[in-house]
Amino acid sequence: MRRAARGLALAREVLARRTRTLLRWWRANLQVRVVALTMLLGLVVIVAVQAFLYQRTSVGLVEGRIVTAREDAAMRARDIQARLDSTDQIDVESIRQFTYDLIRAQESQSLEAGREVILTRAIDNLRGPERIPTMWTDVDVGVVPTALRRVLAADPQHQQVQVITVPRGGTNVPAVIVGSRILVPQAGQQELYFVFPLDREDAIMTMMLRTFALGALVLVGLIGLVAYVVTRLVVDPVREAAAVAGRLSSGRLDERMHVSGEDELARLARAFNDMADSLQTQIRRLEDLSRLQQRFVSDVSHELRTPLTTIRMAAEVIHASRGDFAVPVARSTELLASEVDRFDELLAELLEISRYDAGGAVLERSEVDVRDVVDRVVDSCTTLARAKGSTVSVSAQARAYPCEMDTRRVERILRNLLVNALEHGEGRPVEIELADNDRAVGVAVRDHGVGLEPGQAALVFNRFWRADPARNRTTGGTGLGLAIALEDARLHGGWLQAWGRPGAGARFRLTLPRVAGETIEHAPLSLGPDPASPEPASPEPQARVTALPPAAGPR
Repeated sequence: MRRAARGLALAREVLARRTRTLLRWWRANLQVRVVALTMLLGLVVIVAVQAFLYQRTSVGLVEGRIVTAREDAAMRARDIQARLDSTDQIDVESIRQFTYDLIRAQESQSLEAGREVILTRAIDNLRGPERIPTMWTDVDVGVVPTALRRVLAADPQHQQVQVITVPRGGTNVPAVIVGSRILVPQAGQQELYFVFPLDREDAIMTMMLRTFALGALVLVGLIGLVAYVVTRLVVDPVREAAAVAGRLSSGRLDERMHVSGEDELARLARAFNDMADSLQTQIRRLEDLSRLQQRFVSDVSHELRTPLTTIRMAAEVIHASRGDFAVPVARSTELLASEVDRFDELLAELLEISRYDAGGAVLERSEVDVRDVVDRVVDSCTTLARAKGSTVSVSAQARAYPCEMDTRRVERILRNLLVNALEHGEGRPVEIELADNDRAVGVAVRDHGVGLEPGQAALVFNRFWRADPARNRTTGGTGLGLAIALEDARLHGGWLQAWGRPGAGARFRLTLPRVAGETIEHAPLSLGPDPASPEPASPEPQARVTALPPAAGPR
């Protein structure tokens, strides 16, 4: 039973998979859908027309046969009645033999115009059957419907006609039966039936049915061929447009559609090519502008290095002698040194951004334990955490988290995330969570400060963007940190994402592939604090807390 159930489940799975494949193929192929639907509609129309013609033809054949059968039966019934009326036979036996000979004479000898005769005592004739017994040629009286006999008894002056089936050649075939009444001497009223099998009409209808079926198949095939040719004329330019658009999107800006003729498709191709020319012009213009901007930023950054070095040396000399100055001048000296440091950091980050824009950033990968990188980042931010009055806790398993990465860049990402969390955490605890799965390692940094407004999670990685430009920053950030962090994550093939809620803090999640070049399927950590659906299961973390106590004294 279990094997049968497994076999049935496997068969269902295979059937479902093939059905999905067929449906995908059906949805992806416009030409097949058009041809199939055209053939289906054509088949419906052809079958409807052929059914109407078949029905009208069969009715016409049967009605024509009924007319000729009535005429033939009436003529023969009159002839039989005339001979019976003129006979000089007076004894029953002679009349019986004479009647039998008349009935046998009415039997048709032609296979094309078959005719059978039945003579039987009328249903209301009280004389015994010994006078004239029931006579028939090839079909017996059992084929005569009782209802027909009753109708004939009720109206003996007129013919009664009905379509019945009779056995013929081992099968049942339709036939027209015509009944009338005759008077036989010494025997009284008798029922005379002529049976006309519709063999020829049945053969004609069978031939028509076969012809219609073959014709329907041929016509549907021709309709499908015509639909295929017509749709090719329309679908091929569309396919070409899709292929050219795909090549354009991949960067091959010189691709164009072939234009022939003056019809709508030709006008579509010309419009597509004009659009591609316009896009190529705009893209090249933007590329030139981007190169100029990149070169300008790089040149400015490099050119400012020399005067900045001179200014830094002078600022350091002045800063070292600030004790000899008055208080306002000493404070100005400290501000000068701080801003020179910020300026130096800004130049360094501008140079880094220019390398990303120029595509010149290169990774120096090595297998490193991500937990060690997190520890170094936490240690480097100890002074800032104490100044802000925040504690930093790290939650991770008591094991290694190996990952192939550029240590310097990943450490820069995490330091930037932690510094931002401390800056915006409002003195509340900052939590770092570390987890991994088969393909990825994730680090999440969570603060409980001002948070992010709706829509700001996608803006925090923009260059020089700030949620609150008037907000005082202890570290004097440049506005490029998160933008560089995002580029570093992308360079690793990873993700850097943000979540936030006003007054509830923010959570930044970094996800890196464990092995260089692998694709991340899902993150080992949730982005928000309360995910709608749980992330892939990971071992329950064992908290490892590094407590950074706030500085003594009032804040």
